[in-house]
Amino acid sequence: MLFELFVHSVVDYAIYMLDVDGKVITWNQGAERIKGYSEEEILGRHFSVFYTEEDIADGRPTAELLIAAEMGSHEDEGWRVRRGGERFWVNTVLTALRDPMGTLIGFGKVTRDLTERRKVQEERSGRQQAFAHLVRAQETERRRIAWDVHDDSIQSMIAVSMRLQMLAAQRRDSALMQLDEAIQSAIRRLRILVAQLRPPALNDEDLVGSIRDYLDEVVRGWGLDCTLRHDFTGRPPPELVVTVFRIVQEALVNVRKHANATAVEVSLTGQDGGLLVRVADNGDGMKPGADGSPEVLSGEHIGMASMRERAEAAQGWFRVSSGPGEGTCVVCWIPLAGSGPVRR
Repeated sequence: MLFELFVHSVVDYAIYMLDVDGKVITWNQGAERIKGYSEEEILGRHFSVFYTEEDIADGRPTAELLIAAEMGSHEDEGWRVRRGGERFWVNTVLTALRDPMGTLIGFGKVTRDLTERRKVQEERSGRQQAFAHLVRAQETERRRIAWDVHDDSIQSMIAVSMRLQMLAAQRRDSALMQLDEAIQSAIRRLRILVAQLRPPALNDEDLVGSIRDYLDEVVRGWGLDCTLRHDFTGRPPPELVVTVFRIVQEALVNVRKHANATAVEVSLTGQDGGLLVRVADNGDGMKPGADGSPEVLSGEHIGMASMRERAEAAQGWFRVSSGPGEGTCVVCWIPLAGSGPVRR
């Protein structure tokens, strides 16, 4: 009696029974709320009334009864139809019911409305696709600019430098030599710009390898002692590889420019269905602002804003912890496919 009262009172699930032919013989409040039929309207009708015309034409309702009778139960996810014709997305479990002798006496069915969850998943998928498109567009533009600067501007400046060197040698003109030195300095800065726009280390198929190569090929050249720690073995999609690499790159550039550090550690850890990234240095740290947060967060620091925007665009989060003499730690979490944001 208590169990029947419980089943009848459940409103989040449609729980009902069918006879051996598939006709509805019991109905609970959840079934009425989800499917739209009152008990008087639905009892005695075949449960195929809940299926789409396409599924009925394919014989799906009958096939599910046969599978449940043979296998004991059948679970499915798909479109169903409410009273009035509205489609909604459900998860269903159809269970064969047998008496002590093993004779089939009917079926029990539990239906859960997943329409809202499906909408959220579709919206998330749409955001992920838009994010992937944005990352690809950004990297394509960066690559194009890098090529243009390298193949046009730098090569033209090299030609000018060579001409100046010849003239300076012929005329022994110190002013020409100084001008050439200025051009050589500009070429070096442009090469650094090209490397930042499209680092040779960046391989969007290998996150760990890309960061390791960047540390070895670039950061060690700054005089910093680098450590990479990771327990991450997954293969994130290319757009997430690029996003994480760019955040780490910007954090490391900030260490070089502002931290007055001698060592930096980068760690990559799988956590909560995503990737937790830390970049920690042993530098001077940042003074707290008026609100108690690191001073750089209260201003318009372009690099910091860029890192935060990249993490949040990927449905993740970003934070900085720092204090005078304690170094700075940049932390972000990026979800992998199928996981939602986890707040810290």
